[in-house]
Amino acid sequence: MKYLLVIGDGMADTGIAALGGQTPLEALSLDAFDRSAGCFAGQALTVPPGMPAGSDTAILSIFGYDPQTYYTGRSVLEAAGMGLAVPVGSVSLRINLCAVMEDEDGRLIIHSHNGGGIHGEGVRALMDGLMADGAFALMMKECGLSIFTTDTFRHIGVMSSAVRDLRALRLTEPHNVLMQPIDPYLPGLIPAEDPAVMAFGESVRRLMILSHGYLRDHPVNAKRIAEGKLPANIIWPWGAATAMALPSFQGVFGHGGSVISAVPLVWGIASLAGLKTPRVEGANGELDTNYEGKADAALRALFEEGDDFAAIHVEAPDEMSHAGDLPSKLKAIQNVESRVVARLLEGLAQKGEDFRLLLLSDHPTLLTTRMHDGSPVPFAIYDSRVVRDALAAGKPVPARKFCEVELAAEPVVAGTSLMGMLFER
Repeated sequence: MKYLLVIGDGMADTGIAALGGQTPLEALSLDAFDRSAGCFAGQALTVPPGMPAGSDTAILSIFGYDPQTYYTGRSVLEAAGMGLAVPVGSVSLRINLCAVMEDEDGRLIIHSHNGGGIHGEGVRALMDGLMADGAFALMMKECGLSIFTTDTFRHIGVMSSAVRDLRALRLTEPHNVLMQPIDPYLPGLIPAEDPAVMAFGESVRRLMILSHGYLRDHPVNAKRIAEGKLPANIIWPWGAATAMALPSFQGVFGHGGSVISAVPLVWGIASLAGLKTPRVEGANGELDTNYEGKADAALRALFEEGDDFAAIHVEAPDEMSHAGDLPSKLKAIQNVESRVVARLLEGLAQKGEDFRLLLLSDHPTLLTTRMHDGSPVPFAIYDSRVVRDALAAGKPVPARKFCEVELAAEPVVAGTSLMGMLFER
């Protein structure tokens, strides 16, 4: 038996006026999703009540790790995905390259949490130049900050700090304040009685302001503006965390395998759980990611590398939701269905070995707000034995619409129970 997990990040949503009140999943024709739901389907609460709605808490739950037990913050997971261990006495930070623009009153407004979708060599030039800038480099040294860069808008910082209670920091997720003035969300403005918290927040605030002073006039951004693109012109630290550990996935569930993604967060969860994280060329977390490459990497892991479990995470629907781009979110979901799930179902069927495939969104990402939501998400489990038995009996392949409305009456299960359901434990 082979087992698969497919996470379409942020696919779930609410009714959209432009779709006649339907959700994207409801409005689209998604045959492979519906065939999966025809075997078994329900709803799962992947974000425990009172916890932040995001892929960090949601994907921990999906992999069977209760965030209320293990979660210390997002960035430590991303650090692990980059092979970085957060030392005791330090705080890790997720650092975005964001796009801010002045309004008519001279206020800086955040237009994009991902620097207008920047990735590649332009990112390297911006970040390398920033860290070599005299004023910024001095500030990094004074506050004990090291920044580990990627060729995307996502980076990791590790800062020495006396802060022990991260709940007092309240660093704001940039994707939650799009099109808002940045001043109310600068960490230096957050009141706190703990001097260490105030010092930490002030350091982060100064780093953000210094970064904008350097990046706004960088040639890479001048070129982007001339091309009609948003500039990647400020760093935005958030997701503070301390070190964490996870029990072995193999030890908990009796199965090991590979997790295929394009984002450090998912690599980090997999790495801490003892799962492999193969990289796929052309996988970038955007709408133009290498969907087929991810599906084929999972099939190779299962049938050439001896794995019995493989997971695929696709970031694109979430990014399109944060951008408020309905057509692109619809396209991203269609790509997950046709270029990942349908490809997997066909490839697995050709192998002739029984398999089960769990399909879901990690959390809803709402086009109406461009933010994450902690509501339950629909999930489906395709079981090749159910389909085989139906065909042997002369019955049609079972199908059920895979969407929020169709499954709204189903009982809500805990996200941490999903792996056990997939493995029939």
